[in-house]
This record gives sequence, C-alpha cells and structure tokens, in this order.
Amino acid sequence: MGIRKKTNNKNPPVLSHEFVIQNHADIVSCVAMVFLLGLMFEVTSKFAVLFITVQYNVTISTNEETAVNHFHHGIKDLATTFFYMLVAIIMHAIIQEYVLDKINRKKHFSKTKHSKFNESGQLSAFYLFSFGWGASILLSVRTEKLLSNPVTLWEGYPHTLMSFQMKFYFICQLGYWLHALPELYFQKTKKEDIPRQLVYIFLYLVHIAGAYILNLNRLGLVLLVLHYFVELLFHVSRLLYFSNEKRQTGFTIWAVLFVLGRLLTLSLSVLTVGFGLATSENQGFDLAAGNFNVIFVRITVLAAICLTQAFMMWKFINFQLRRWREHAQTQTLKKKQVPSKSKSKKDKANGVNGVNSHGADSPRARKEKSS
Repeated sequence: MGIRKKTNNKNPPVLSHEFVIQNHADIVSCVAMVFLLGLMFEVTSKFAVLFITVQYNVTISTNEETAVNHFHHGIKDLATTFFYMLVAIIMHAIIQEYVLDKINRKKHFSKTKHSKFNESGQLSAFYLFSFGWGASILLSVRTEKLLSNPVTLWEGYPHTLMSFQMKFYFICQLGYWLHALPELYFQKTKKEDIPRQLVYIFLYLVHIAGAYILNLNRLGLVLLVLHYFVELLFHVSRLLYFSNEKRQTGFTIWAVLFVLGRLLTLSLSVLTVGFGLATSENQGFDLAAGNFNVIFVRITVLAAICLTQAFMMWKFINFQLRRWREHAQTQTLKKKQVPSKSKSKKDKANGVNGVNSHGADSPRARKEKSS
C-alpha cells in the first residue's frame, strides 16, 4: 500500500474548481488553438473558417475596375462571436497576470481596493482599445459623413451592409461582453457583486446586439464611442485615486461629461429613431430585407434607451450623494478633532502652571508648610 501524499494547494487535483480557475487561460488557449489548427487541413478548414473569419461577404462593383467588399449579419456570426470570446478570455488573463498583478504586489492594496483596481484596470484597457478603434472607424473615409452630417444616421435605412471594420467591431464587442460571464467564475467574484455586474453585462449585450440585429449599426457605433470615452475617463480616474487619494479632479470632469453624455445619447436616439426613421419613406417590417421600421420596434428601441439612461442617471446621483455624505462626515470629524487637541494643550499648560505656583518647591508652599 503506497504512502498517500498531502495535497499541495499550489497543485490542485485535475479538473477541480481550483484547477480550472488557475489554468483557465491555458485551457481556453488550447481550445482556440484547435480552431486555428483546423485551418491547416482541408477536411476541417470549412468548419474552422466559420469561427475565425468574418462571414457573409458581399462584393459590390462601383465601376469596371473597383470592387468594394461589404458584409451583412447572419446566424453564422454566433460561431465567430464564440471564437473571439475565447480570445477575450486569453487577453483578460494576460493583462491580469503581467500588468495588474505586478502592480498589486507593489502597492499592497486591501481586498476591497484589490478587486476594484482589477476591475478598473481591465475595463480601462478595453475602453481605451474600443474607443480608439471606434473613433478610427468614424473618421475613416467611408463613414466620415456620420460626424459631419447626422442625417446619415437614418438616411438609407436599413443599413444592412457594413464595412469589414464595422462588422468586426461589433463581433468583438459582443465577444468581450460574453466573456465577462465566465470571468465571474474565473475571478471568484463575490456573491454580493455578481448581481451588479450581471446587470451591466446584460445591458451591454442587449444594446449592442439590438443595434447589430436591427441594422442600427451607425447609431450604435456613435453611441458606443461616446459612452466608452466617458467610462474610460471614470476608470482612469479611479486608478489614479487608488495610487494617490488626493487625485480626485478626474471624478469632477467625469461627472460633467457623464451628464452631457446622457443628454447627447438621448438627443441622438430621439433624433434618429423618433424623428428620422418615423418620417422615412421606407416604412414597414421585412425580415428578409432587414427592415424593422415599424412603430412597435421604434417605441421599443426608444423605451430601452431612455430607461437605460434613466437607470444610469439614478445610479450616478446615488454615487454622488454617497460621495458628498462621506466628504461631509470627514470634514465634521476633522472639525471635532481640532478643538479637542487645543483643549488638551490648554489643560496641559494649566497643569504645569499649577505645579509651579502651588507645587512643593514653590515659595508659597514652603510658607504654608512652616505655618
């Protein structure tokens, strides 16, 4: 009978929860590698292409020499989204291990700050990448009219055809927010934090998928770039606050831009959906043509956007009220501490004077003793 070795915490049993959590990046990398290796063989290449490359290519000839590639959406996009969800999990693990964990070891954050720092660090990297990529699409030659002429947000609806960059952008956005669901398990998220994170993951997925499926990709792109810029500022300010608690200027700038962002989001949404599509000549519901320009869909889209913006403003107001309350409490404690310190100094001074005037070594005390 062999000697049973003690279980080492650093090497948990294979396929246990701890093993999967510690090695989830390697496991997911192996799964992604299977799809990449599938491209090398003729039998599996047709299957692997569905996951790796963007599907539904349409070539349009503008003249005899120039041909432009466009893309539309379809059911095969689910496979592509799944693959880039795996890529997002791998990138999440790389940023965590090689950047955030090293900073955490140097700063020695508490458990609360540790989790918030990791959250803001991951989201800052994602928002910076998504904002830069989305802004470059808006400033590109083919879509530059979106910024100079807002009419193009609804003109020519349904916008079934997209450039490669725009379609790939939406695929990666859906892949990232889908990856956030298994990350709740991989990162051992606290039970009290799970509902909050599920809410904003659900809101992102519903709005991005809604804009993608309903062919409102132009409006969705503009609103995402605007929203990501504001969120990027918040999480960068949060990281700076963790490094030095006196750095709170970023939160003030973010508060102003947050309110302006909500107003601009509502204005563009009402202008595009409530006015532009409502007065468009191409009315009706045609699933094959991708036309969803009916009053029920328009009201649903506007209601979803308005309710989300109202929910965000409500959370923002509660956040600001909590900050002001905490600031007022700290100021009150400081005011209470200052008089108590001054009183203690006066008491000490009075005690020293009393010893000198009535102590055993004073002339008055010697007279009292002789009498």
